[in-house]
Amino acid sequence: MEDLSDYRKSYDKNELLETNIPEDPINLFNKWFHEVEDFGGDDEVNAMTVSTFGLDGFPKARVLLLKQFTYEGFIFYTNYNSEKGRAIANNPNVCLSFFWSSLERQVIIKGVAEKTSENISDGYFESRPTGSKLGAIVSNQSEIIPSRTVLEEGLKQLEKDFEGKEIPRPKFWGGFLVRPVEVEFWQGRPNRLHDRIRYHLQEDYSWKIDRLAP
Repeated sequence: MEDLSDYRKSYDKNELLETNIPEDPINLFNKWFHEVEDFGGDDEVNAMTVSTFGLDGFPKARVLLLKQFTYEGFIFYTNYNSEKGRAIANNPNVCLSFFWSSLERQVIIKGVAEKTSENISDGYFESRPTGSKLGAIVSNQSEIIPSRTVLEEGLKQLEKDFEGKEIPRPKFWGGFLVRPVEVEFWQGRPNRLHDRIRYHLQEDYSWKIDRLAP
């Protein structure tokens, strides 16, 4: 047995108080995101855990990259036929979570996912490197394959087929916009008395702000 009970860390870098937070959680997310980015302690500031309810009834979480966020919500891209894509089609209630260890912060977002418009997906796909575009086409994401060789040979064939040509976005690949209904900000504090501030969306689209016990 591996005993991890002595793994401890003191959290004392920041505080989160009601006196210095905005009324809208997107503004606070934007502030925190750029503070972490400027601090430089996390390799991929936009890395997030996306949790869905699988078709088998089990929740599943995986790390993806956030690609845009606006006042409407948070956008990531994937294969719509993948396990996560099919899970979202079946149950659009998802959770996004960010952990930024450099500033001892966590953000947990509950929201409802919907496909982005085709022009948004087209625009992002066009911005991707050629290898990423072809990788999206060649991979039947989440499907069982006999070997890695299948992917590598398929990629080589696509490189020949599309040499000097425009690579269109496949219809099975695109974005999801997660519209938040609840956003919780967690700031590590000493003695495990962490700050937890929760924004909950109201029927009039205003945000109710509560402090939660750590």
